[in-house]
Amino acid sequence: MDALTIVAAVSIFTAGFTIAIGGIMPSRGEGEALTKAIESVARQPEQANTIIRLFFIGAAVVESVAIYSLVIALIILFANPFIHLFTK
Repeated sequence: MDALTIVAAVSIFTAGFTIAIGGIMPSRGEGEALTKAIESVARQPEQANTIIRLFFIGAAVVESVAIYSLVIALIILFANPFIHLFTK
């Protein structure tokens, strides 16, 4: 295998790993946040509108991490900054 093939294979593996980790952790965080929001609404039903609004803001912030990991994976796959080092 030449160096270009190795760089391409490592890039594909890295992109997959980035998506895996970048998808698991935000999902876990959103699940925990939803659990706490439901518990809070059960304890204080009169504050439900405020709690739900804060949950949606927090969920959007947590989801941005997954979007950033997707962007990084796409850059690694399609605009690989290391490919030019091994092409002639």
